[in-house]
Parts: sequence; C-alpha cells; structure tokens
Amino acid sequence: MSMTPKERLMAAAAMQTLDRPPCICPGGMMNMMFRDIMEKTGCLWPEAHSDPEKMAGLAAGLYDAGGFENYGVPFCMTVEAEAMGARVEMGDLLCEPHVVDSPLDNIKDWRTLTPLTADAGRVPVVLQAIRLLKARDDGVPVIGNINGPTSVSGELIAMEKLLPAMRKDPESVHGLMGFVADQLIAYGRLMLEAGADFICLSEPSGTGEVVGPKYFREFTVPYINKVMDALETPVKMVHMCGRLQRVYDQLPDIHSDVFSFDAVVSIRDVRQVLPDRALMGNVSTLAMQDTTPDRVRSMVHYVRGQGINVVAPACGLPTVTPLPVIQAMVEAAKEPMA
Repeated sequence: MSMTPKERLMAAAAMQTLDRPPCICPGGMMNMMFRDIMEKTGCLWPEAHSDPEKMAGLAAGLYDAGGFENYGVPFCMTVEAEAMGARVEMGDLLCEPHVVDSPLDNIKDWRTLTPLTADAGRVPVVLQAIRLLKARDDGVPVIGNINGPTSVSGELIAMEKLLPAMRKDPESVHGLMGFVADQLIAYGRLMLEAGADFICLSEPSGTGEVVGPKYFREFTVPYINKVMDALETPVKMVHMCGRLQRVYDQLPDIHSDVFSFDAVVSIRDVRQVLPDRALMGNVSTLAMQDTTPDRVRSMVHYVRGQGINVVAPACGLPTVTPLPVIQAMVEAAKEPMA
C-alpha cells in the first residue's frame, strides 16, 4: 500500500528508507505561494492573507495543481508581530505583508507588548484556514508555519535596535525573547488544536550570519529550543536562512527532527555535522523563478544525490515563480535516481 504524503513526511523525518523523498514547501517567512496559483484559484493576495476560505483555497489549490505535497499556512511572517501590536501593510498581488510600525521604541518596554491570543489580529484567520484544510481528510499534512523568536523580536523592535541591545542590554533582550517565545508556543498550540499536523519554525534573522556565533548561542538556539520543546507534534521542522559556516558546531544543539537550510549552504557539510538529522531543502529559489522545468529537475536530482531527505525550496518562493517549474520539481522528487 502506498504512503500518504503525511506518512511519507513522517518516515523521512525518522530517517527511514523511502523509494522517493517527499517534496514540500514550508512557509513562515518561506512564502510558498505565487501568482500562477493565485490566478488559477481566484484566491488573490492581499485578500487571502485575511480571509480563511481564500487562505485555505490557495494552499489546497497548490496541491491540487500538482504542487507541493503539503498544505502550509500562513504565507507571510507578520501574523505573530501583528497580534502583539505591530502595524502591518498587507502588500499586494506580488508583495507579501510587512511590518511598517513596530510597537517598541525602547527594548526596556517589552512588558507593554500585547500577548498573542486566539482572537488577536489574523490569528483566527490562520486557525480557521487550518480547520478547513484538515477537514479535507486526504492524508496531506497540514503544516503550521511560525517564525523564530529572534525574527519576531526584530519586528516588534527594529532589528537595528535589537542587535546592539544584545551587547548593551542582554537582560532586556532575554526578557523580550522569552516573552516572544511564550507567545509562539501559545500560537503553535492553537495551530495544533485547530488540526495542524506539524509545526515548521523559520528563523530568517536569528542566524549566525546576522547575529554572529556568540549571540547565536546565547539568543537564537535557546529560544528556538524553548518553542520546539513545548510543542507536541510528531515532526518538528526548523529552517535557518543564510550562510551557516560560522555556526556549524552549534547546529546539533538545535532541537528539530528536520533541519532546512539555504541554497548557499553545502548539503554535505550539514550532513557531516548532523549525521542523524533529516535534512530538507535546498533547491535554489532564486534560480527557480527564471529556470526551465528540465533545469529544475536537474537541481532536484542533484540535491537528492547529495543526501537531502525532504526535497524543498531553499527559501521563500518569488511570487513570479512559474507553476510548471513547481510541478517539475515535484515530479523530479518522484523519479528514480540513476
């Protein structure tokens, strides 16, 4: 009997031998939507960021069109910050929502932030979209996408203020990030209660490349682990953006079943430091917006040959990515290796 997409992802996360890897696209900062699917389903941005039926319709429409083997919501990295007091510009057909006004000017004021609740901002939209997708009952995994504590903190107070505060006022940074981690735990639990099968945490800002090895160890790793340890889900996925060479020695300390990383990072290098971790990625999204279906097939075959367990885009998809390229990516994951 063939496996469902959910079963295949769970088997890959457990490092079980499979005839082919699953091909998925987690979200969070890693947008998985593009204009072709919006137009095909009639579920357009920016409305689909605030309408649960359209949000679910986009996720389902991508799968139904031969796209990625999962449903992932939401499609932006602003839901958490908005729920805690940030003001968000919703973008347009090609531009994701983005924070235009952070609620904190001084990091010492983090206690004034609004806690994330089930009815805050667009949280109820995401939860209802998860319920709608779960109701399809088709064996396709529903992934709840959340953003990492450093990235969310950098939206609640500008990153250019957060980074120097790590050196000048670490006590306040720990206070802020502890608060944020608690809100992300609450959000992840709400997603799981709504029907999400798995949680994927994406950390675009709290990387070794951005914060440096010292603060990666002090701030990024502990708060990612706090969130992931608190969420009871059979597969925990963490995505890290950017170059990782400066923090290779710290990657084993990150608590996840599946580790996803950028196209600028060597799969073989990561496999060397994470020999027992399922690896996800790392097909270049920059190349995908301009490539051909044949070329993306070659890219997928390459990452599979390098040892990727879960085929996925390396980061967020450009919204101009053509649907035939995505379809070819999924088909290439199904093809036997030479």
